[in-house]
Amino acid sequence: MKLIVTEFITLDGIYEETIPWRNDYNPDDSQFKYDELFASDALLLGCITYEGFAKYWASATGNFAQRMNSLPKFIATTTLKSLEWNNSTILQGDVVAAVKALKQQEGRDLLMYGSGTFAQTLLRHGLVGELRLMVFPLVLGSGKRLFSSEDKLPLQLVASRNLGDGVMLLTYEPKTATQSESAH
Repeated sequence: MKLIVTEFITLDGIYEETIPWRNDYNPDDSQFKYDELFASDALLLGCITYEGFAKYWASATGNFAQRMNSLPKFIATTTLKSLEWNNSTILQGDVVAAVKALKQQEGRDLLMYGSGTFAQTLLRHGLVGELRLMVFPLVLGSGKRLFSSEDKLPLQLVASRNLGDGVMLLTYEPKTATQSESAH
């Protein structure tokens, strides 16, 4: 399975904030979100994202909600002991090893929404096959950043799309050593 991480992010790299800035924008992302969900065979979520999604999606209706509810969901958590949302499983032991094992399974994409801290871990361990950033035209100056000053992650832009209202969808894949060498 290919691990795809999708993040909402500001121009200055903030993925989490105290003020819900995403509500100030109205990008046309419904088809993108629909396509990526229906191209996936499982969801990978951190604890906080899981709790928010479970609260909303478990009782939601419609095709998108039905798909969200029916997919297997794998949750990275050290605090939750049980999961109420159907088809949800806690990743046991070392989460990096658990994700490596998930990626070895047959199937299409393993999709991860948000879960910024967990995404950072997976990016640093080279487990992300594709990084989709919905970049909002906003600079916050402070907040939790997706990338730190220690991160060295060579990426290659493979697609870009204007979603409207100033929001860009940028899709990156890890750059291989061969790609890096041929660029010089």
